[in-house]
Amino acid sequence: MLTCYFKLCFRNKSEGNSVFHDTDPLIKAFSWSVSPSVHWRTCVRLCMCADEIMQQETSPLCAADIISELKKKFAFLSGGRGQDGSPIIIFPEFPSFGEIGDQEFHNVLTYLTSVPSLSAAGVGFILVIDRRQDRWACVKGTLLRISVSGHFPGNLRLVLVLRPSALLQRTLSDVLFKLHRDDFKMKVPVIMLSSVAELHTYIEQSQLTQELGGTQQYCHKTWISHRTDIEGFAVLVKRMAQRLQAFGRELAETDLPNSPLATSNLLNTHCSKRESMKVSSNIQLKSLGQGRKILENIREPVRRDPDSSLNPDQLENLATVHRLLSQLNESSTAFDDFWVQHHTKLEMCLRLRQFEHNFQQVLEDLEQATTRVTAFSHVGMSPTHTEHLLRELSSQEEKACLLDRLRVLVVEGEGLVDSCEFADDSVKVKCGELQRAGEKLPQQLQTKRDLLLFVPYLTSLLCQSQEGAESALQELEGYLETANERQEWDMDTVWREYESVLNEELKEQVKRVFEKRTMLQEMFEKRRVSLKKLAAKQTRPVQPVAPTPEAIKSPPSSPGLSRTTSVSDEEENLAVLRRHVMNELLETERAYVEELLCVLQGYAAEMENPAMAPLIPTVLQNKKDVLFGNMQEIYHFHKTTFLRELETYTDCPELVGRCFLERMGDLQIYEKYCHNKPRSESLWRQCSDCAFFQECQKKLEHKLGLDSYLLKPVQRITKYQLLLKELIKYSKGREGSVELQAALSSLLGILKAVNDSMHLIAITGYEGNLGDLGRLLMQGSFSVWAEHKRGHVKMMELARFKPMQRHLFLHEKALLFCKRREESGEGYEKAPSYSFKQELSMSAIGITEHAKGDNKKFEIWSSSRDEVYTVQAASEEIKTIWVREIRKLLTGQLEACRGKREATTWVI
Repeated sequence: MLTCYFKLCFRNKSEGNSVFHDTDPLIKAFSWSVSPSVHWRTCVRLCMCADEIMQQETSPLCAADIISELKKKFAFLSGGRGQDGSPIIIFPEFPSFGEIGDQEFHNVLTYLTSVPSLSAAGVGFILVIDRRQDRWACVKGTLLRISVSGHFPGNLRLVLVLRPSALLQRTLSDVLFKLHRDDFKMKVPVIMLSSVAELHTYIEQSQLTQELGGTQQYCHKTWISHRTDIEGFAVLVKRMAQRLQAFGRELAETDLPNSPLATSNLLNTHCSKRESMKVSSNIQLKSLGQGRKILENIREPVRRDPDSSLNPDQLENLATVHRLLSQLNESSTAFDDFWVQHHTKLEMCLRLRQFEHNFQQVLEDLEQATTRVTAFSHVGMSPTHTEHLLRELSSQEEKACLLDRLRVLVVEGEGLVDSCEFADDSVKVKCGELQRAGEKLPQQLQTKRDLLLFVPYLTSLLCQSQEGAESALQELEGYLETANERQEWDMDTVWREYESVLNEELKEQVKRVFEKRTMLQEMFEKRRVSLKKLAAKQTRPVQPVAPTPEAIKSPPSSPGLSRTTSVSDEEENLAVLRRHVMNELLETERAYVEELLCVLQGYAAEMENPAMAPLIPTVLQNKKDVLFGNMQEIYHFHKTTFLRELETYTDCPELVGRCFLERMGDLQIYEKYCHNKPRSESLWRQCSDCAFFQECQKKLEHKLGLDSYLLKPVQRITKYQLLLKELIKYSKGREGSVELQAALSSLLGILKAVNDSMHLIAITGYEGNLGDLGRLLMQGSFSVWAEHKRGHVKMMELARFKPMQRHLFLHEKALLFCKRREESGEGYEKAPSYSFKQELSMSAIGITEHAKGDNKKFEIWSSSRDEVYTVQAASEEIKTIWVREIRKLLTGQLEACRGKREATTWVI
């Protein structure tokens, strides 16, 4: 479950080597740019429309479910309405009415009352009971059935009874109805009518069928056909909407990858799924055709007789189908619009990721080139050495073709800024950084070249006459005099003047600059002494002798020196990278401590401020510990202990693993925070819009809400392992690399333990105490086949060809089988839950490492082999790990039993 939390923490963010960090406004703007809410609302509205037609909330019945009862026609909706719009239900002559079962009677009435619109049903139903050919006993039985509590599910407005027409039965009906009126317990008027003419005084003839002397055309078979067609169409439309909604949610909830390759793969995958969804367009066309066919069938009476008109029920059916067709088109259009936006979003993401990747590569190449140029010697030890250095410098300039790549990347970034509204500030900043870096490298190369060219010039002066030596001496002394005027400060003065801003890294750079200055001063002083001697004691001309090829041996060109220089450069590069990672660790640690303090002072402390009490909602009162968990404890540990100890390793980053190992026990406090996070998230969601949080955010001038800062501890504990991996990569073979690896393993162990425990607390339905099962060792999802060889079992379990999907929890004393439930909710509430299904005691099971048919399967069986569970892992590696852990437990149990027996024997 913690894995789900970590996904949420790093969603749409770039970590590790990525250039775009979690605070980058580009990623935030980009991630929130396209909202699928319009598409979802359309699909949800379409599903609700279908449910309304099916009356799912009030009645689970459909016409197809009770079609045999409806065909009996002991009660039906004619489509007529009373004077106040009340729907009319007619009970026609039905000799075998008394043989109808209570459930059958209740089902038909429940369905009939669910057909009219909610507004029409709210007015109340009029019942017309035709018993002209029956006896009083049948009239009484019908009224009693209707009046009994629970038999009529709708709102009754009026009951009209056409009493028996025979003289004796009519007289009996009049007398006995008056005597038994109280038995019916009717809350609405029940009117006994002698003839159809009296009925017409209550209901217009146009609203009655021909059997009741009316003019309304009614075909019961057609009515049933229309109802089944409409309800079937509603189901088809709902499935279509749910399919679009599910696919849209899948697209919208997909995390944006952090690499160009992953983004490209995601784009291709979504496009493939979109192509597959186009096949569903055939279903949509079929749905549209079916809907239009239903419309034609409903309008059939008007088409046959233009003078006729549709009754209210038919008009409602017509409006219903029109509404379904309209919303089906609207849902499809909304999804198409959403897909265009989503596709554009992924294409923009791919372009940004490619820019980010290229930006990172160019920066690394620039850094390496700058390091090589910085380490390049300023002067040669001889003319030959100087020429060699100039050739190497020219080679470095040729290798600096990355400047062309840099310019291309800047143009690409500027194009992104113009074409992508999400890439404004961040890409501009990076383009500026590239331009500055591109200007700096050529300047460094030119400076090196100028220094190297100055030495041959001085050498040429040495080889001239005495007058030339005097001229060279004067020029050199003039240069030294000018240089001394610019060297007013020594190193101690720099330390004193800039003590407040100089950190260790800057001090090291300043120290190297002064060392180079001293070296140049010594070289120029030696040259001046030589020139003085040459100008004073030259008695004969110097016969220039061309050096032999063997004499020209440039030290830097020797293989041994090249290898030494290469190794030295590589070591220095790795040291620079280690310092870079260490600086990031320290800077982010300081920022993290400041953010925690800001939250505790700006939110947690304000909850106890009497002036803010009126703004705190009831649900939030006295819930500070729930909302913030043990954030105060985390802050105190990092502020007073961890940050200070990390700072002691500033100059030796490769040894920082020792700090993590020493404080690994203290880092366990994050487990408590993660366990509380779902409760904190739930509380936040209940009152995130309250005035208290808005006022606190306004005072702090935060752009993000409190929920973003409550994620910081979870983000921080996962960030450590990324930084440790980077340090391990740059510290191979150095002192402290073993401790770094051990610290990473321990930290990953903490994350796994927290993750396992988060899954464990999501188990529901287990009646015992999970703590009695011992420590949780492993958990994971598998496909499981169950075989029960004896006892009373279900047939489904005897031969289960399709595997069950089960999540297994391996404890020291038991193995639990659970079923993973669908994730629901949002944020931290969106987490899986597990329904307990089966428990196997570790003291009563055995294991078969290899199952037939698949190398990823193994078997777990009870000691009597009555129950055998074939378990299939996702990979052979996972299977091997689980089998090894289970065998270790079983072996430990066996050795413990042997020890007990030996101890018992020794006592006896």
